[in-house]
Amino acid sequence: MKKYKSKSVEIEVMIFTTNNEVGSPTMDAIVNWMNQGKSQMQAWHNGTNIFIKTTEGEEKADVGDYIVRNFKGDFYPCKPDVFIAAYENI
Repeated sequence: MKKYKSKSVEIEVMIFTTNNEVGSPTMDAIVNWMNQGKSQMQAWHNGTNIFIKTTEGEEKADVGDYIVRNFKGDFYPCKPDVFIAAYENI
């Protein structure tokens, strides 16, 4: 059996926090970030959750989730425990 280690790649992240938290990005700002430069809407919110079109289908981001833009420019939500285990601040 062979073993592999993932390659280091740089990503961009916004944390989905509540709208009323001082200094945190609002849902509109996060959705605008994901839709910027896109010809079709990739993300939207209903005031409670953010919904993202991904290669796996539509995914829902909950408060506290990390919104990740990977090296290909695709967005997806990531639960905090998974994010912390997989990524480190550079």
